[in-house]
Amino acid sequence: MFTAPADFLIRAKTGNGAMSLPARKRLSDGSYLASAKGTTVRVIDAQIHVTTETETRTGTYRLITTLLDPGEAPARELVQLYHERWEIETAYGELKSTILGGRVLRGKHPAAITQEVWALLCAYQILRIAISDTALARPGVDPDRLSFTTALRAARDQLIQAAGTITETTIDLVGRIGAALLDDLMPARRTRTRQRVIKRAISKYRAKGRDSIDRRTYPATLRTRILTPDPDG
Repeated sequence: MFTAPADFLIRAKTGNGAMSLPARKRLSDGSYLASAKGTTVRVIDAQIHVTTETETRTGTYRLITTLLDPGEAPARELVQLYHERWEIETAYGELKSTILGGRVLRGKHPAAITQEVWALLCAYQILRIAISDTALARPGVDPDRLSFTTALRAARDQLIQAAGTITETTIDLVGRIGAALLDDLMPARRTRTRQRVIKRAISKYRAKGRDSIDRRTYPATLRTRILTPDPDG
């Protein structure tokens, strides 16, 4: 079976260590096309202003993607979505805390551990597909408002308790999960930010300056400005 290659969106270095990506064609949204090792890519240079109740700071992003059509994936939307990359931590939490309930793996030898991890990943992927399908069916609903815990409970009700099913009835698992998700939408998630700090090794001695590090998470407002270079420059 042929599988189409996946597109990517990555952050690239800027400044002295940056890859040379001279602009070949400027696009309507401020991004531009360039050649990276013989592959045509789209480059998005953006300046981001993050404002919280305590400060305003500015950073520069350079994103590289194989999504070449600005109509399909506008530069500003890609920058905003990239800011949400930290949500992968939520996925780890859903695997460890929600599916496992804080329990450790039960396998007693490497093969059993491997089997259990694959089972967890498969279950997680199936639930995420159901959540994604529900979001696609309701374009006005932000996927962040669809609860993974609700999806897990709905699946368990169908598979373990056979809730709402009778003999010789086809079970529409994804449909039932989707209905449960839409009936229990979470509040809209606010943009948040946290000071970036280097993690310190565990030590019984208090690290110098440790008390001055602000480890709180703040609601934030983002302003994005796309920076477009001169193709002839």
